[in-house]
Amino acid sequence: MENYPKIQKLTIQKILSDENLRQSEFPVAQKKIFLAHAGVCPLPSRVAAAITRYLNCAQTDDQEESFKLHSLYEIRKSAALILNARPEEIALVGSTSVALSIIAAGVQLNRGDNILIYHDDYPSNVYPWENLKEKGVVVNRLKTAETGKITLQDVLNQIDEKTRLVALSSCHFLSGWRLEIGKIGQELRNRGILFCVDGIQTVGAFPTSIEHVDFLAADAHKWLLGPCGAGILYIRKQLQESIRPVLLGWHNVRCPGFVAQDEIIFPDDARKFEAGTHPLILLAGLKASLDLINEIGIENISSELLRKRRIIVEALINLNCDILHPNSGLENQSAIISFTIPGMNMAVIHKALAEANIITSLRQDRSSRKFIRVSPHFYNTDKELNTFAEVLYSILKKGNYSF
Repeated sequence: MENYPKIQKLTIQKILSDENLRQSEFPVAQKKIFLAHAGVCPLPSRVAAAITRYLNCAQTDDQEESFKLHSLYEIRKSAALILNARPEEIALVGSTSVALSIIAAGVQLNRGDNILIYHDDYPSNVYPWENLKEKGVVVNRLKTAETGKITLQDVLNQIDEKTRLVALSSCHFLSGWRLEIGKIGQELRNRGILFCVDGIQTVGAFPTSIEHVDFLAADAHKWLLGPCGAGILYIRKQLQESIRPVLLGWHNVRCPGFVAQDEIIFPDDARKFEAGTHPLILLAGLKASLDLINEIGIENISSELLRKRRIIVEALINLNCDILHPNSGLENQSAIISFTIPGMNMAVIHKALAEANIITSLRQDRSSRKFIRVSPHFYNTDKELNTFAEVLYSILKKGNYSF
């Protein structure tokens, strides 16, 4: 793996204290206040540069030969470091939807077995599981007292002796409620129940340990600050043999000299789920984004995000906004803050913020109630957060945004 020179080791303190450095490393900050990292992130300059370097090499050689500079093993190792996993437990299969579909289709479930999912999760973690009904699997939908608020007791109260798997998100995409995956996973493992986690809303933002998790998927285009479609799939080593790949190709089935064999033989690690040619352009960016997160440190990032959350929540309370779970415990807090304002047209307010170059997300719950979702990352400054609050106050003061 080629080590490209860096100007300096990045820390959050350096980024926030040097505006020229911040805007150089995160060009989006030159013109916008970007507070929508729970959606699709802008690329840091280091990530864009890594993609460009690979493209330059690929113009003058075989694309795969050019990528030897970006060892696939090194990418798995960088991903494993973030998850506290092993490189051989990491598969590079693309989007979260693809990764979760691979697990849902490959896990061995029998007619009459049941699984537990949360129907108000992001659709990527709903549809692959709902599809198992065609195989006679019973799909139970977790009931919660409030949107996105899932507790250990909720899960334990809704599993039984026929439950074989529980599939949940590490953090709810709308409510921002962060799951205690360690506690839930430990209880499920004690009962012999598999635990699959959609980790896209915490990986890169908060520690997301897989100690008690069996499967985890996360694309890079949110908190990892990487390209769309360059995700990672964690599969616990002890379970890899029992998960049958649903996609087969030259890369994950033994074919010496590219000659098809009489017997299908898979690699003995997570590569068995990587069927064909890798999206090398995306993986070049993924490696750079993983290294950036590891360089700054996930514990440092999570502490900073919780600090920023407090600033935003306090400002929204002062503006009489209706916030989802503003007073959740520290273990359940995330950098996703969703709010609505009774009687106000949130879509119009969202547009007004965008016109002021403040980028947020517009989302809705099952009842079609709309929310503005704010999701800062570590490089956003306090000044940007205060500007967001000031502009929102100005918008509301005009009073032209009611239904």
